[in-house]
Amino acid sequence: MKLDHYEDINKYINSRRHDIRGLIGIGAHRGQEFYGFRGMGVNNFIMFEPQPEKFEILNKLWEIQMLSPKPVPIDLDSLGEPKLDFRIENLALGKDDGEKTMYVSSNDGQSSSLLKPLMHEELYPGIKFEKEITVKQTSLDKYISENGINMNKFNFICIDVQGYELEVFKGATETLKHIDCIFSEVNNIELYEGCATIDKVDEFLGKN
Repeated sequence: MKLDHYEDINKYINSRRHDIRGLIGIGAHRGQEFYGFRGMGVNNFIMFEPQPEKFEILNKLWEIQMLSPKPVPIDLDSLGEPKLDFRIENLALGKDDGEKTMYVSSNDGQSSSLLKPLMHEELYPGIKFEKEITVKQTSLDKYISENGINMNKFNFICIDVQGYELEVFKGATETLKHIDCIFSEVNNIELYEGCATIDKVDEFLGKN
């Protein structure tokens, strides 16, 4: 199901709200999507953000949630309230382990990528990439396995990694077997060097 407008996306997600058991946020930035899903009663979160400054913001978000009175139950008629399971990781995800160079953007890091900007600088000249940092990368499958994550608690992926989506999915073939819905940005052109366009992402997900 392809949706072109955020309004339609929000309607779709809200229509599925009681089916969403948990969110895996990849390229979580400041955790913007957390509040929307939390407000719908989602209690299970794993958030990945490789940029140290943005990870610290996520860390503060975690501290706030731990001090909040009560999590919101998904089933409002249920007895007892499920415990909030909220994990944050200062990691990039890809198809393997290693250290990667991240090209940090001037727009609060929103366009930062593990791929070099290409047409991005031409189409968005106001956004600069003047800083590079080294980040740690692992695969989602390895993280799930090594941390004993119960995938019955997670069935929704929200991913925003600026052209690196296919590399993340290549390292998540086992995890994808448990996922019902993916909300992902995709590219129609090569905004970043070697980034997979929507047809390649669709082809891979169609097989997995």
